[in-house]
Amino acid sequence: MTESKTNAGDWPPRMPLVAILRGLQPERAADIAHVLFDAGFRALEVPLNRPGAIAAIAAIVPLAPADAWIGAGTVLEAAQVDAVGDTGASLIVSPHFDPAVLRRARERGMRTVPGVFTASEAFAAWHAGADALKIFPAEAMTHAGLAGLTTVLPSTLPLWPVGGIVPDNMAAWRRAGATGFGLGGGLFKPELSVADIAARARAYVDAWNASSPA
Repeated sequence: MTESKTNAGDWPPRMPLVAILRGLQPERAADIAHVLFDAGFRALEVPLNRPGAIAAIAAIVPLAPADAWIGAGTVLEAAQVDAVGDTGASLIVSPHFDPAVLRRARERGMRTVPGVFTASEAFAAWHAGADALKIFPAEAMTHAGLAGLTTVLPSTLPLWPVGGIVPDNMAAWRRAGATGFGLGGGLFKPELSVADIAARARAYVDAWNASSPA
């Protein structure tokens, strides 16, 4: 059994933008990972609901900078945590909060980012030990709704909206309390060229650097 990579002193990632690489082909994983790392990304996840996800994760792990977090998204059950952890990956992201998934990831020394939408879900995930909360689907959450959650959740708990995030709306989300983002189709689609992905990655990083919290 391969041990999950353990990072020290760099959570949340210094660039808190999570690249969601849904449908990443294993044979392209290294090239895509390199352009994302070069752009400044330090968190990559490959959702498990497409073929080849574990192989793609395994291809990225040995290439990652020491301060990067590599793992899986759409993790729905505890058995999947072990498959991801056996690649040496260190990050588990889910669209929902499942205590069994979170517990197994913590047993493996992995960071966990469950999906939540309501205050009840957010507090349950936090009390269970979540390392960040994925606000999902962000398209259904208003800025005022996120701001409301920030008034009751711990200020040190990372809140990362996911869904419909583009460079032009990142500043407004940050003013509402977002401390990072998960970036899916606006950043990566399997049919995009490496050059296109590199350009999109730079646009997201530039937008992050140009924005600031309220």
